[in-house]
Amino acid sequence: MKEGFKVLSLSYKLAPVEIREQLAVDDLVAKDFLLEFPQIAEVQDLLVLSTCNRTEIYYSSTKDLSKRIISFISTKKGHQNPSQYLEYFNHITDAQEASKYLFRVALGLEAQVVGDLQIINQIKRAYQASADANTAGPFLHRLLHTIFFANKRVVQETAFRDGAASVSYATAELTKTLAEGLIDPRVLVIGLGEIGEDLAKNLIGAQAKVSLTNRGKDKLQEVALSCNFSTAEFESIKNSLADFDIIISSIPVGDFIDEDDLKGIEIEGLKYFIDLSIPRSIAPNVENITGVSLYNIDEIQDKTSQAVQKRINSIPDVEQIVEDSMVEFMDWSREMEVSPTIQKLKNALEEIRKDELKKHLKNASPEVEVFANKFSKSFTNKIMKLPVLQLKAACQRGEAETLIDVLNDLFNLEKDSVEQ
Repeated sequence: MKEGFKVLSLSYKLAPVEIREQLAVDDLVAKDFLLEFPQIAEVQDLLVLSTCNRTEIYYSSTKDLSKRIISFISTKKGHQNPSQYLEYFNHITDAQEASKYLFRVALGLEAQVVGDLQIINQIKRAYQASADANTAGPFLHRLLHTIFFANKRVVQETAFRDGAASVSYATAELTKTLAEGLIDPRVLVIGLGEIGEDLAKNLIGAQAKVSLTNRGKDKLQEVALSCNFSTAEFESIKNSLADFDIIISSIPVGDFIDEDDLKGIEIEGLKYFIDLSIPRSIAPNVENITGVSLYNIDEIQDKTSQAVQKRINSIPDVEQIVEDSMVEFMDWSREMEVSPTIQKLKNALEEIRKDELKKHLKNASPEVEVFANKFSKSFTNKIMKLPVLQLKAACQRGEAETLIDVLNDLFNLEKDSVEQ
């Protein structure tokens, strides 16, 4: 396992929504971090994952960079006292545990809504951002591709992805439950990002009149048409709040709706707001208005359907896939540790081969040179075969270091490496 792979995590497990929203990393901040942080700290294999439930930095370094990372993000977000956030972070410094944690996050085992469907796509986008910024090395590439393959196994071999148990699904279930207590309920979905669009699809068939609004009109028309929902003008949506009983927002705009937007609205019975955004787009003070109830993302329950229970029952199967995949990944990682020695040995034998050919073929004919070259390559390849097999076997036993030392001494590989 590559030394120094770590994760710094801010998640719903330790940090309430009001803390998470202060350190939420949007695409622009994530891009700045990937480009700028390697210039101020010795770090490799850098990946930034930011969702409504977590902000996590995965990185490889010989040093603990927690405070520097928190300071960087805090400064980017305009906060002056980074130390106030330290207690909310979890830091995993063991490379194997950090790798396993990324498996668990990507497959939905660490999600607030178990098996959340969005998380694997969010991981893929984070990985693409790292690749674009050239902060994904061989270790991270292999780790992520192993995770993606494990995800396919989870889909094919377990019931963990059956149904649509996600934040958006849980919200749809809550919305349907709330609508049952209303007469002719009217629902508004604000924002059609990944969560908003998925929510709209999960609301198909709900016993309510559903309207959608979105800043981008092309996306609005596309989703509304596919779901057969009506639309509302985004620019004037605050003036239309009185027309809806349940308002769900997933746009990451702080306090997009607040108490002042509801003043003067006559509320008959109850009006519900559901905020799926980080930072929160619906200010908590809306509950100062009589008849208004607000649910934030931490209050969306994770046991709202049989699908969720099926996923919970499938957790042991998913964890076994994680264990199997970790064994495979660790085998690869251990082999990576000996690959430099293998390459050095190949280089050393190739130098010996070339020196001997030069010494003995001074007056040889072209035909003899071709034969000697071909024969000597075959010979050195066969010599290489046994040490390589022994090295890989030693990797499996955890004894590679001893054999590496023997090969280094026999062929003076470290000296050759320094000279090169």
